[in-house]
Amino acid sequence: MKEKTITNQILKYLKSEPECFAFKEHGGIYGVSGIPDVICCYKGKFMAFEVKTPQGKLSKLQEITIKRINEAGGMAFKVTSLQEVKNILKGVMPER
Repeated sequence: MKEKTITNQILKYLKSEPECFAFKEHGGIYGVSGIPDVICCYKGKFMAFEVKTPQGKLSKLQEITIKRINEAGGMAFKVTSLQEVKNILKGVMPER
């Protein structure tokens, strides 16, 4: 499965969740390098997901960005599937 397909599945799911605002970071000349693919606010919590295929690896800049988001009190993750995102959300908000 391609990263784009995984990303689209994640976005579709997040956008269907109540109390969730999510968008895809498109990068490009006006974007910021290293920003995770999917940014969301889920029930008041800042979350970011860098989407990779199961074989995909984070770049050094992506690793640093994820670390900085976590150090700032947000939550950032490398994910390879929609199920991983669902599991993360359950961990964040156990009442689900």
